[in-house]
Amino acid sequence: MAILVTGAAGFIGSHVAGRLLSRGDTVIGVDNLNAYYDVRLKEARLARLTGHPRFSFHRVDIADREGFNAALAPHAGDITAAIHLAAQAGVRHSIDHPFDYISANILGHLVVLEWCRHRPGFGHLVYASSSSVYGGNTKLPFSVEDRVDQPISLYAATKKADELMSHTYSHLYRIPQTGLRFFTVYGPWGRPDMALFKFCRAILDNQPITIFNDGHMRRDFTFIDDIVTGVVAALDRPPPDPGAAGAPHRVFNIGNNQSESLMKLIGLLEQALGRTAIKEYAPMQPGDVEQTFADITATRELLGFAPTTPIEVGVPRFVAWYREHYAV
Repeated sequence: MAILVTGAAGFIGSHVAGRLLSRGDTVIGVDNLNAYYDVRLKEARLARLTGHPRFSFHRVDIADREGFNAALAPHAGDITAAIHLAAQAGVRHSIDHPFDYISANILGHLVVLEWCRHRPGFGHLVYASSSSVYGGNTKLPFSVEDRVDQPISLYAATKKADELMSHTYSHLYRIPQTGLRFFTVYGPWGRPDMALFKFCRAILDNQPITIFNDGHMRRDFTFIDDIVTGVVAALDRPPPDPGAAGAPHRVFNIGNNQSESLMKLIGLLEQALGRTAIKEYAPMQPGDVEQTFADITATRELLGFAPTTPIEVGVPRFVAWYREHYAV
C-alpha cells in the first residue's frame, strides 16, 4: 500500500514525504516544480527523497487532469490515502497573479478530489488549508468554529473554497477527509518568499528588511517538525462516517498555539546571525492581517497534537540550516 503526496518538492510536502518514508511507508510524490520561487531549492529538497527505494516521483501539474491521471495510473491500485499539499501559495502574490490560484487551488483541488472519488475503497484524503481563511477576524485565538466567510485575499478565498469542495465530496461520496489550517510555517528548507527567509538573506547581505504595519504584526509561528507531526497524526486518524447526519470531514488548526511579535522574531534572527538588521518600516500590505493565533483545543483532543518547538529554538535551527545550505 502507498500514500500519495502532492507538492512533494515543496517545503511541507518534502518534509512530510521524508517522515512517511522514515516510518516505513511507500510514497508516491507529484509536483510540477513551478517557478514561483527558486526551482533549485525544490530540486534540492527532492534530491533528499529520490534515492529512497520506497519513493516514486512524477513531475506533473495537478490542474492537468489527464496528465495527473496518466502519471498515477501505474499506482492506482496501491494508493490507499493521500496528503494533498500542492497549491499556489502566498497572499501577496495572489494580488497580481489571480489566475495562478484558480488553476492550482480550485481546479487542482477538484482534480485530486475526482481522482480519490474513483478509487474503490479509498481510505483518507488529508489536504492543506490555511490560517488565512480567518480573514480579518478579531476574536482570538482563531477557532475552527469561527465564521470564515469574509476572506481578505484571493488566496484565502481559494482555501475556503477547497474546504467547501471537500465537505461536498465527503457528503456525496463518503470520502473521509481532513483539512488542516496551517499557521505561518517556518524552518529548514523553508520558502524564500516567507519573512524569516527573506530577512535572513537580507541581513547577511547587509540589505534593509521591510517591516510592514510599522512592526505591529503578530504571528503564530509553527516549526516545520511540529507541522509534519500534525499532518501525520491527521493521516492516521481519519474522521468516522457519521452517516446521514453529516459528512466524514473534519477541519483542524495546526499551529504553535502562541502568537509572537514579528519584532521578537527579528530579534532572535539577529541574535542567531550575530548581526543587526537594517530596518525599514512600511504600511500594511493589501490582503494581510495584523495577527494570527491558533486555538488547537480540538487538535490536541482528537489528534493528540502538541507542538514542542518555540521560536527561541526554531529560529536558530533555521539559521543553522541556511548557513549550511548556502555556505555562508
